[in-house]
Amino acid sequence: MKAVQIQQTGGPEVLRYLDLPEPEPAPGQVVVSHRAVGVNFIDIYHRTGLYPRQTPFIPGMEAAGVITALGQGVRDFTPGQRVAYTGVFGAYGDSNAIPADKAVPLPEEVDFDTAAALMLQGMTAHYLVHDTHPVGPGQTILLHAAAGGVGLLVIQMAKALGARVIGTVSTPEKAALARSYGADEVIIYTSRDFTEAVNELTQGQGVDAVYDSVGQSTFQGSLGCLKPRGILVSFGQSSGIIPPFDPAQLGSHGSLYLTRPSLFHYIADRPSLMNRASQVLDMAATGALSVTIGARYPLDQAAQAHRDLENRQTVGKVLLIPEEQQPIMGA
Repeated sequence: MKAVQIQQTGGPEVLRYLDLPEPEPAPGQVVVSHRAVGVNFIDIYHRTGLYPRQTPFIPGMEAAGVITALGQGVRDFTPGQRVAYTGVFGAYGDSNAIPADKAVPLPEEVDFDTAAALMLQGMTAHYLVHDTHPVGPGQTILLHAAAGGVGLLVIQMAKALGARVIGTVSTPEKAALARSYGADEVIIYTSRDFTEAVNELTQGQGVDAVYDSVGQSTFQGSLGCLKPRGILVSFGQSSGIIPPFDPAQLGSHGSLYLTRPSLFHYIADRPSLMNRASQVLDMAATGALSVTIGARYPLDQAAQAHRDLENRQTVGKVLLIPEEQQPIMGA
């Protein structure tokens, strides 16, 4: 099969497009032939070595496709069944052998592009607003990277729960996109200080929660946006690692809370995975949740996809499409 492999960590240039052996299912596994592969910032963290992995490895943790083979003992799936998955390495290839208990059956109404876009980012948005900090009517939240894949989904889910959403983005075009998905106010952080803007928009009261996937460049400003006993949900670090800080700042800013959640703790067992995935996929199937596919790259252009994502040249979800699937749009 064709796949992208990392033999040493580094910049986008270390993503090598190679011929590698076809995967064979071990007992309890299924082989999924990919139709669409999700690109996420965690892939960049693995590529650079920020999140260490033993080399060589095939990056990627999210894809949608069709089951082509079953390992011994697998009885809940059939060849030809449409599924998606996340939390398994090796997605940047034509196919992947994954544990059967990580495979999520797809509703007929959800195409492959949408499914690949929702496994990691959709379930992330879901746990952020339903569990890490349950959002509700009368609350105001601040959302960084509001025009990104997770951001556009958080906007929709938070609005459905009755919250006021303030977003930050880097360009007027991204601001327009975030507004089109329901953001109440959008701050272009390259033009004005977002902390000052948030305090103006909230008449100095601050917000109930900040959802921050940016990290280093937004951390201190985010603390200044919170009302007393507000929570900073730090779930990414696209601008760099947050340096050590004095926890006394949480007290001086008003007895604040700080948490660093990960999706994989929220879907650690099969029932948790299926419950969250089914809710997200059902929202997409019924039209309650819209997904923007910002870019679709051929699999052999994974390096360019990483460059564009790192340089904030993308909006919505970024996908890789295996060569034989490039003419197929969706299912």
